[in-house]
Formats: sequence, C-alpha cells, structure tokens
Amino acid sequence: MPPRSPLPARHGLSAAWVRTPDRHSLPLPPWDTMAAWLRDKLPAHVDVAAFLTSDRFVYGDGRPVLAEDPYLPNTFVWFHRDLRFEEPVPGSLDIVHRDERIIVVDKPPFLSTIPRGQHVTQSVVVRLRDSLGLPELSTLHRLDRITSGLLLLAVSREWRGPYQVMFEHGTVSKTYRALAPWRADLSFPMTVRNHIQKTRGEWQAFVVPGAPVNAETLIEVESRVGDGLAVYRLTPRTGRTHQLRLHLNGLGIPIEGDPLYPVVRETDIDDFSRPLQLLASELAFTDPIDETSRSFVSARELPLLTEGP
Repeated sequence: MPPRSPLPARHGLSAAWVRTPDRHSLPLPPWDTMAAWLRDKLPAHVDVAAFLTSDRFVYGDGRPVLAEDPYLPNTFVWFHRDLRFEEPVPGSLDIVHRDERIIVVDKPPFLSTIPRGQHVTQSVVVRLRDSLGLPELSTLHRLDRITSGLLLLAVSREWRGPYQVMFEHGTVSKTYRALAPWRADLSFPMTVRNHIQKTRGEWQAFVVPGAPVNAETLIEVESRVGDGLAVYRLTPRTGRTHQLRLHLNGLGIPIEGDPLYPVVRETDIDDFSRPLQLLASELAFTDPIDETSRSFVSARELPLLTEGP
C-alpha cells in the first residue's frame, strides 16, 4: 500500500506511482541515478527525459526528481500519465439520488463505468470525481460501456464495504429492459439457466454445455414494438459477464444494436451512432446502514436514441 500521494488528483484521477526495489541480488544496484531507473522501469511511450525536465516526477515529499539524483532504494516516485484525447460521449449523466453515503446515476450508452484502456476521462467515475469533488468515489457494480441505465456508487471508502456486500450476497434487485426481435414460437415468461464462461482477451463470452449452472435470467415480454420487435423485461439472478446479451442471443433474439452477438461487428471507438438497446432500468435494495428500502428507476426508455451532447 503506497503512502498518500503528494500530487492532487487531475481530471478526477489519482497520480500514478512506482517504487524502487528494497534490495538487489548484486552487490550494487544496476542504476546510478533515479533517471536511469525510471527509463528502465517505465514503458517506452513515457518520455522520461521530458517528464524530468518539466518536474513531472516527484518524491513523496513533493520535491521534483532531478535527472542527476543518485539512485535510492525503496523510494516512491509519483507522476500523472499523459492521457489521449477522448471524444466526449454524448448524452447526459444524470444524478438520480445523492446522500452522504451513496450516489445513483443514470448513465448514457458508450460511457465507460470505470477508467480503463482507451476510456479514461470518458468514464462515470472520472467524470463524477472531477465534477463533484469526490476523489474517493467508486462504483459498487458495473455496466458494460455500451449499456445504459442505473449505476450505484459509494461516496467514499468508508461506505464501500457495507454496500459491496449486498452485491456479493445477491440481495440487490436489478431489472433490465431490452429491445430485441419477436419470435412467436417462444413461450414467455421463461427462465434461462446455463454456464457462461469468458476467456480473457476474447470479445465474446460463451455457454459451456453440461457445466454447473452459474447464470440465470428470468425473461418476460413487456410489449410488442412494430411488426418484428418486442421489449423484454430481464431479471438476472446472477451477474456473469454479458449474461443478458448471451441469454437473449441464445434464444435467437439478439439485442438490437449489439456489436458482439451474434457476430462481432467492427465499430470505431468514437462511433456513438448505434446504441445497444439494453437498459438497466430498475435498482432496489435494503440499505445496509439504516435498513430503509431503496428503489430507483431510470428515466430512459426504449428504443434508446443517440443523445445530444
């Protein structure tokens, strides 16, 4: 666990840190200076020389790391990474509820839940940490980047544990709605149970026939839309990766706008023109702190359209 950062958050993101080793197997460390160690330690895309020149590396007491500083073992160095420009995700990130412990937001499609990969500033956590001045704000569960709807966050570390336990124990009631093809030969309500697995680095999850059930979804028809579509009410009793998308696809009714099921469809990272028609529409639970009943409903409706800025 690193000590407290000497650098303030930037764009809602804490500073990154690296630490020199405690000891070396050789009699002398292989670096004469901190600069030499930083060049060895950090990836090639970090311009160590430029960072040193502009005092972007600092020690724990806030002093800048200088190019000529001798190497020191067991020493923390802090810095802010360069971020790529991210096209602003259209649509509003609406606060449905806020108190001293939790925040519930209604997120648009294409906005990542957490900073990850190429989506950093365009994420719920970073946007809200920055706009609300809450550096410890964190999500208690996640939605896929292309899924819209309700997301629960803890205001600070103090409250994360009690609310996280709700999701671990499955005591949070979550309801989704999806727009997908209508099939007259299917009978609803229907419960789909199977074993879902996802391999790291692969886009699609898959069903493992005969394996113990780890994914369960109740599927109901809520309304017909036009000639060939329907709005389905989905109540997941588990929370596997891509569970709802995979369960509907397995019935031959893939969710409208899905870029992964039934086949992977290549899309530009900044293409916001075709939202996935999946909405996390309701969230309910008994508050673990004061035992009050909490219930929230998304203001969004299907079909989801590309929203303005």
